[in-house]
Amino acid sequence: MSRERDSLLDPAGTTVAAARAARGPRPAGPKTAGPKAAGPKAKAAALSVNEPRANRILGRLAQEKAAPPPVVPPALDGEVGSVVDGERRRGRGAVSNAAGRFEPAARILFDDGWQSLEDLPPLRTQVMEERARTVITRNQSPDVAFDRSINAYRGCEHGCVYCFARPTHAYHGLSAGLDFETKLFVKPDAPELLARELSQASYQPRVIAMGTNTDPYQPIEKRYEVTRRLLEVLAEFGHPVGIVTKSGLVARDIDILAPMAEKGLVKVAISITTLDPHLARTMEPRAASPHVRLGTIRRLADAGIPTAVLTAPLIPALNDMEVERILDAAKAAGASEAGYVMLRLPLEIADLFREWLVTHFPDKARHVLGLIRQMHGGKDYDSAFGKRMRGDGPYAWTVGRRFEIAARRLGLAGRGLKLTTAHFRRPKPAGVQLSLFD
Repeated sequence: MSRERDSLLDPAGTTVAAARAARGPRPAGPKTAGPKAAGPKAKAAALSVNEPRANRILGRLAQEKAAPPPVVPPALDGEVGSVVDGERRRGRGAVSNAAGRFEPAARILFDDGWQSLEDLPPLRTQVMEERARTVITRNQSPDVAFDRSINAYRGCEHGCVYCFARPTHAYHGLSAGLDFETKLFVKPDAPELLARELSQASYQPRVIAMGTNTDPYQPIEKRYEVTRRLLEVLAEFGHPVGIVTKSGLVARDIDILAPMAEKGLVKVAISITTLDPHLARTMEPRAASPHVRLGTIRRLADAGIPTAVLTAPLIPALNDMEVERILDAAKAAGASEAGYVMLRLPLEIADLFREWLVTHFPDKARHVLGLIRQMHGGKDYDSAFGKRMRGDGPYAWTVGRRFEIAARRLGLAGRGLKLTTAHFRRPKPAGVQLSLFD
């Protein structure tokens, strides 16, 4: 038995017999003769002999306990399996595509072991036509300066991750994430619907806002030109309109906007969130670059079109430090008014923005989210009127005062240009004789 045991290899690859020979003879010690020898003194002697080994074991356990836990990448919020591979969503804003909040089931992507997800094509923009019954949307919000608006498109290819219109895609059974940027709806008959609504005898003219939900000059406007045709209808009726956009495409329609501006029927607000091209591309991947937006302000102002700069949204610790620089640059380009809105995170946007922040700015994520909650009473968002657009608390107050001081210094503060309804006329149908005063 002993020969067989001595022939076994130890972990180092040597025989047990060789290892014993290398250690030399055992030191002489008391002989143990049966059970009686295992008394207190024998136990103490055994502990003293095994003390080095016990210390090694205890030391190793102490080291393992003191060692920091393994670093696990932070899990992204949202539905499991909704995060889309970076190559597939290249040039898009959202990180995930979780199912809409009204859906009874969630769509989950997973790899079955055959790397099938790698074969999926990049996300492409799809445009679907929507046949609406009306085109003018009304609201009673005390936070905004208009009570009616027009949105020629649903969804927006600009892909701004913070866009507060994202949750509206859930009403179509689609995701507020990547679906909002890639599955768009166009209302091709919107100009005809607008002319019909303006022609009603009960209609009372007030300023119509365009670009309050999705951008009227997003990239697909180049092909469909619905916004341009809407402006032609408004110009024909002499109806006032206010436009908000991030696109330089608005300058294409100067030939319509300039004559309207001479009558006090139009003003345009260009949204500039940052002057940093890298941050702009990350946050608003398919919107115009900051220098193009400043150039658009210059072109509109040179054409005599009242133009404002909208610093919206201001995101704590991400772009709010640029308030003064943005206003300085916009004033130099010809802006005559300025406004701002703090970041809003209603419904699905809270998770989408958190995912985006952890993905692109992991070192700032905790700080940014902490300041956002500080402005909303410890929550991601407070929908109360008077607070949802400005926030509350010391940080929101500080940003607001900085904006007011800079705007006042540059002459961008105060009441903006008020548009007129004095030119509103309903064109007579063909074949109807004009009255003496028409």
